[in-house]
Amino acid sequence: MGRCGVIRVLLADDQALMRAGFRALLEAEDDLEVVGEASDGAGAVRIARELKPDVVLMDVQMPGLDGIEATGRIAADPGLGGVRVLMLTNYGLDEYVFAALRAGASGFLLKDADPADLLQAVAVVARGDALLAPAVTRTLISEFASSRPPDQPTAGREVLTAREQEVAGLVARGLSNDEIADRMVISPLTAKTHVNRAMTKLHCRDRAQLVVWAYESGLVTPRRR
Repeated sequence: MGRCGVIRVLLADDQALMRAGFRALLEAEDDLEVVGEASDGAGAVRIARELKPDVVLMDVQMPGLDGIEATGRIAADPGLGGVRVLMLTNYGLDEYVFAALRAGASGFLLKDADPADLLQAVAVVARGDALLAPAVTRTLISEFASSRPPDQPTAGREVLTAREQEVAGLVARGLSNDEIADRMVISPLTAKTHVNRAMTKLHCRDRAQLVVWAYESGLVTPRRR
């Protein structure tokens, strides 16, 4: 975080008017500061390396290097371990969003979301949580995870204890730590500990990555509608 807990945000969108709108909204809050803007993915990566913001608001579709590739480069850079990416999309079931989560994004938000939802999303992602609770996100993850090849190896499952696998499965279903604690009849602190241990063992940046892993490993089977 920046000074006195201020969340530092980088805006990455090819539309200047959209960036201006986001900047006006964010800077009206005392605990948010827009530290930079980028009009394409390459610029987002470069500025992220220079300024190390807490959160990057990243558009999915941009000219040249798109938001997914830019997110992957940010997530793979060891010097940007504290930078979280919040993807922005025009559609709830955008075909690129699951790829973005796989690349390292901490969540996604619709561009036409209410201002209050955007502000909350930035705060959630900044503190290291994943924006995965909404049902539309679970639907999206299930939708694209269902295309996983049936013979894809379940690498990593064996490193988790049975308890950690159970917790990972509940995270993938969209449950919070408190909800996991209620379901498993354990304390919220214990639930959080299991989640953190699972993420550490699987080298997941955050809960979003744990959700992606749970589906891709076959630990969780997408629900058919």
